Amino acid sequence: MNHRDAVNLTDAQFYHLCQANQTWNLERNQKGELLIMPPVGGNTGKQEANLIVKVGVWNEQTQLGEVFSSSTIFRLPKGGYRSPDVAWIKRERWEALSAEEREKFPPLCPDFVI
Repeated sequence: MNHRDAVNLTDAQFYHLCQANQTWNLERNQKGELLIMPPVGGNTGKQEANLIVKVGVWNEQTQLGEVFSSSTIFRLPKGGYRSPDVAWIKRERWEALSAEEREKFPPLCPDFVI
């Protein structure tokens, strides 16, 4: 795929590209440019795991929202598609999404990211 085609992908085409290439960590910036994110090393992966556990434990105690891993891509309001290491969304915002929006790339900016 050439760069020009990547910039012009529709939301559905980007979703299908990600589904067809699940071993790639793909994101898109606000301009629509395709970003291929490299895998992390051992120490970074360990840090990410510790952070998601801490946020998850806090969320289990408070029951205020939903926690997401770096495998989740969010469709941001200004057009980017990003997958933070850890994300948290208030329960009412998550529940306001349709089933299709929850299944694909949720169209919102998380309330908290790492």
